[in-house]
This record gives sequence, C-alpha cells and structure tokens, in this order.
Amino acid sequence: MGIPLSVLDLAPVRRGSNASEAFAESIDLSRHVEALGYRRHWFAEHHAMPGIASAAPAVLIARIAAATSTIRVGSGGVMLPNHAPLVIAEQFGTLEALFPGRIDLGIGRAPGTDPLTASALSREDPTTGDGLPVMLDELYGFFRGQFSDDHAYHGIRAVPALGNEPPIWLLGSSGYSARLAGRRGLPFAFAHHFSQANTLPALDLYRKSFTPSAVLAQPEAMIGAIVIVADTDAEARRIALPGALAFLRVRQGKREPYPTIEEAEAYPWAPEERAFVEHWFAQNIVGGPASVREQLDKLLEATRADELMVLCAVPDAAARNRSYTLLRELHG
Repeated sequence: MGIPLSVLDLAPVRRGSNASEAFAESIDLSRHVEALGYRRHWFAEHHAMPGIASAAPAVLIARIAAATSTIRVGSGGVMLPNHAPLVIAEQFGTLEALFPGRIDLGIGRAPGTDPLTASALSREDPTTGDGLPVMLDELYGFFRGQFSDDHAYHGIRAVPALGNEPPIWLLGSSGYSARLAGRRGLPFAFAHHFSQANTLPALDLYRKSFTPSAVLAQPEAMIGAIVIVADTDAEARRIALPGALAFLRVRQGKREPYPTIEEAEAYPWAPEERAFVEHWFAQNIVGGPASVREQLDKLLEATRADELMVLCAVPDAAARNRSYTLLRELHG
C-alpha cells in the first residue's frame, strides 16, 4: 500500500463509561499510534450524541497535542456553519502557536447533529452549508489579514490567527465539497466510510476541478474508511459488532452510548436489522490481516488516494489499539 496512515477519532463512550474515560482512551490511543508511525490524529465534531464525546475538537486537539510530540493533531472536521469563522481562526491560530507545524484544520459543512441542536449552536435557522464558500473566504481573511478595503471585516486583526495559519483541509461526502476543494486548490478528505457510492465520482471531480494554488501545486486526496482488524476474521467481526449496532441505532433515531461486545452479541436482531448489519459489514473493511490487506489494496488502487484515514469503530479500547497495531504491521 505504501501511503501514510492516519486516525479519525470520535471519542466513543461505551455503556457504563463516561466522557472522562473516553478522553483518557483517546490520549492513550494517540500515544499508541504516534509510536506506530501514524501521521495524523483527527477528531470529528458531533453534538447531542451520548455515544460520541468529541463535541469540541479544538479542546481535544490541545489536550492530545500536549500529550504527544510528533503526530499531527486536527479536526476531521470542524463544522464551519456551526461557528463564526473568526472564532475558528482564533482557536486554531492559538493551537498552531502552541504546537507549531503539528495542527490541521479540517472543515466540513454539515451540522454534525439534528436540526434542533444545529439551531441551538448557531442561534439561526439550521444551515444547509450553502454559505460555506463565503465562510471559507472569511476564515482565510482572518488568518491572512487580507480583506479588501471595502469588506465589512477590513481592519479586524485576528490575534493570534495572523501568522499562525495551519493547513486547511476541506472535508466532504459529495461532489459539492469535492468541486469546491478542487477550485480552491485545497487538500480534500472524502468520507468514504458513509458515502461509498460517491467516493470515485467525487475524487474524479476533485482532480478534474483542481486549480493549483499557493497551498497546493497538485491535488492531494485523503479517504476516510472504517477499518477493523483482529487476529482472525471471526474476532474482527466480534469486536466490530457493537459499532454496527451503534450505527443501526442511529439509523433508527436512537441516541445511546456505544453497546458493549456482550450487549451486541446478546441483541435480539429482527430480520431487517440483521440485513442492515450485514450490509454494514459488506460496506466496510473488517477482518483478519490477510482479508483486510486484500480489501484495502482494492480500495486504494481504485481511489488512488494519497492518504488513508482510518476510523476503527470499536468501543473497546484495547481491541481498538490492537486493530491499529495490526493495520500498521500489514501496511508495511
């Protein structure tokens, strides 16, 4: 395979656990994957979900960066419509000043939650993300102090954002963000883990739309995928089952902590639920080392991705760490 490996983290909260334990496990995970040579550790932004503690990526990034020394730490991503661009520039400028050369700012346009929570976050009607290009312009304006003389924000000095601009990635799961990233000459991270049917068209659109910029001379595409590795196919399926059940419950509108392995194994699956879970397993990369290597080789050959960001959707911390170890070993 040969391309860099990175980690996407939701700070999962198991039933019977809490956010403090989830954050401690994320710190341990970051130290673990740093020692293994992973390039990045990114945190997603989700709100009002009892099973996901990563509601404030900037705060988590500060803690993780302080606990590690070389791995890049970032957001995957900050949902820009939830925030004022000035606030994000100040937060990530602060992070870049504290940890120079180690911070990434991944930007998305979805709210990362339900419409009611989205309205509470923004104090406005929930956005569809159509204002993202304008917000992106403002973000760069604050980092670079480059608003035109007639712009409403001309004269604002975004300290400490000025001079402390981290690399900005555009995240997406459709052609909209792919085209925008290409036209802006930005690196692009595609959410293959929940939009498999759109992966190849979006990456093709990104590359065809790409215009060289001061940031990039040529396209840089990352894909995010659920990859779960264990010593055998059967064990991989066993440790992945709670994650599959968690995705099913979200689909059913149920917001709960991640189930334990024992809870998932004892769950009384209805036929339609079983069908959903089997489809989930078929869509994601789950198995022993040989099986995972074969599946990953096919995915990376098809996508020609420059980097792979892995979400190991396993709530058990020891099994999750082991999965990242096995993946690194088979990656070579």
